[in-house]
Amino acid sequence: MKSKKKWMLFVLPSSITAEGLHIVIPLYVLFLGGNVANVGIVIGLHYGLSAIGAVFWGKVIDKYHLKRAILVTCFSAITICSIGLFFTKDLSLVVLISSISGFFIIGKNPVTQVLVMESVPNNQWSQLFTRISIITTFGSLGAFLVGSVWDRFFDLRPYFLFCAITSGIATILSFGVGSKSIIERHTIVHSIHGIRHIFNHNRLNFQFIFTKVPHPHDFKPIITVFQRKMSHDIGVLFLTNFLFYFGSNIFFTAFIPFLKKFEFTNSEVFLVYLIQTITLLTIFFFVPRLIARISEERATQISYLPRILGIITAATFIPITIGDYSLLMAIISSCMMVSAFSIFSVSNSIILFKTIPKGFEGTYLGVNSFMVGVGIFSGALTAGYISEWLSYSVSFAIAICIIFSSLVMFRFYLKHRLSHRTI
Repeated sequence: MKSKKKWMLFVLPSSITAEGLHIVIPLYVLFLGGNVANVGIVIGLHYGLSAIGAVFWGKVIDKYHLKRAILVTCFSAITICSIGLFFTKDLSLVVLISSISGFFIIGKNPVTQVLVMESVPNNQWSQLFTRISIITTFGSLGAFLVGSVWDRFFDLRPYFLFCAITSGIATILSFGVGSKSIIERHTIVHSIHGIRHIFNHNRLNFQFIFTKVPHPHDFKPIITVFQRKMSHDIGVLFLTNFLFYFGSNIFFTAFIPFLKKFEFTNSEVFLVYLIQTITLLTIFFFVPRLIARISEERATQISYLPRILGIITAATFIPITIGDYSLLMAIISSCMMVSAFSIFSVSNSIILFKTIPKGFEGTYLGVNSFMVGVGIFSGALTAGYISEWLSYSVSFAIAICIIFSSLVMFRFYLKHRLSHRTI
């Protein structure tokens, strides 16, 4: 237990850095005179490079079995990126550095998965993943708490130094991790119970799980849907997830610029995310009971309602309210969104693992991660350009339509699964 706690020390400071950068980078783009289109590009490239990084770092740890070297390299690079963001006022450099940070910020994920597998037997993986998730959540709370009072003492730019300090601490603590691993990362797919908890308990950062890099043939279940002849109904589920993340990230990308348009301070933006995280931590303990009582299929369908209502609340009430009332509407909207996402991510992951054919876990997890990544990337770019060229209202309306189409696709999946008909 002592050694287990020792390697877990890097989780808290690294989470503070990741969540801090997630909020401060869009704010800094706007601070430098950028617009929502620039924010969309920054977020899209950040997550795009994260997806590439997930493949790269996963292959490195599988081939060379290195853990300490990956952590030290990634955290050191993030520290340098944070310092670089502090010193630059060039918007194009911010885009470049943010993209680079996305490539390295994902590096700890495959290492953490291997460390969990090495630390405890597979029947205890869920407990350790849950503990790490709670630590990660408290790291997010720390980042947002500091940000919520930052305006009272400092300008926005020094917050990057705060991120650099926490990332530097994570770098130092990484030296306590064993240098090599004898367990390959892809072995985690042999325990659906274990891999499910990666999805269930890591909802603040999008997870890219590539135990096998997808090949064109792996997308056959999706292609056959458009040919109106399904080889396996999991293709519909992939499209459901793609649409869900696509529509959701349209809202999330536009949300911070939308708040700044209505003169929210940086501290108020951080406060919204702070309360959102507290809500997420609270919901975390009730979601499994809800799903157990009403089934994962019903829970997934129910989760769409608060997500759509959250977007409507933001689009309707924030523009017509002022002061504390506007802040309250932002908090309510944000909390509804994250509550819905919490229910969806847990229930959907259970359905996903029930649907994956035995022996194809690595392949289909890779395809699912690819579809989620494309949805996130597309949502960021769509939100940026539509909000800039047309309006935030149009972006939010498009987000609602896409999320609703995800619900329609999910109901189609349920209908086909129940009927076992080939279309």
